[in-house]
Amino acid sequence: MLSGYSDFERIYGGPGPLDDLAHAVRGFFENGGRRLYVARTDASSYEAGLAMLGEVDEISVVAAPGSSRGGGARSLEVTRLLVAHCEQLPHRFAVLDTPDSLTPAEVLTYRSELDSSRAALYYPWVEVLEPTTGSKVWVPPSGFVAGAYARNDIERGVHRAPANLEVRLAVGLERLLDDREEGELNPAGVDCLRHFEGRGYLVWGARTLSSDPEWKYVSVRRYFSYLEHSIDQGTQWATFEPNAEPLWLSFRRVVEDFLYAEFRAGRLQGITPDEAFFVRCDRTTMTQDDLDNGRLVCLVGVAAVKPAEFVIFRIGHLTAGSA
Repeated sequence: MLSGYSDFERIYGGPGPLDDLAHAVRGFFENGGRRLYVARTDASSYEAGLAMLGEVDEISVVAAPGSSRGGGARSLEVTRLLVAHCEQLPHRFAVLDTPDSLTPAEVLTYRSELDSSRAALYYPWVEVLEPTTGSKVWVPPSGFVAGAYARNDIERGVHRAPANLEVRLAVGLERLLDDREEGELNPAGVDCLRHFEGRGYLVWGARTLSSDPEWKYVSVRRYFSYLEHSIDQGTQWATFEPNAEPLWLSFRRVVEDFLYAEFRAGRLQGITPDEAFFVRCDRTTMTQDDLDNGRLVCLVGVAAVKPAEFVIFRIGHLTAGSA
């Protein structure tokens, strides 16, 4: 586990021209990341690297910076491996790069090959300075975005959309997108990096690659993953307890207390707790077969706060002719 870029340099090599992974690690920490696990592989062993990372429970976001450079079939294959990894370990989320040098139309074609609520695709690539030479290079955005995710989680919470966030270290973008281009990319589930005068380079999108409208937003998907994982970890004590009413009551209370704290923190919709969540764990959630085989089944419903991507104002003026 790395806690800073100096750890990466110590383990993987000192100063010098950086490759895509090194730039991504540097971008991750500069953008707010605090803990990073690295499985450095060659092009033929991404599967082995992901299997190794699969053993580390605390990982919540994965990326493969550099795997999409040059595009081609292997780029899409690695992207699909990342997505499959997160589908199999459902508390994980993949931050994906487009290949470099793509036009918006080509990005839409690339995106059409993917469909998952557990991944988001970012475009375009980021221009940064080589730390030793000062020369400008194009690098994939995933490491920088993953760091921004971590910063957002720490400062605002996983329930908040990881958007409108500065991309630290960026001095340019491979393509400066305009409103029309973003208006085509964003609804299709491509998250854009934009430049705004006076505000700098920003992550300006927070949609997943899912075709299911229920899981359209990164914050909703990741927040539900956080809730599921937290409840699972916080109820391990129920294992081997007698599967009867006293256990069900205790189980409900533990989950309700956790969700009530989330409600009080403003992370759920609703004016009252009853509008924000429900927890059921009784004979209506379990069959006789469940009871006979010691399976405890709890049904949890949560009303998550969804991001407002567009705020619409209706503005009216009284004109001179109305006097």
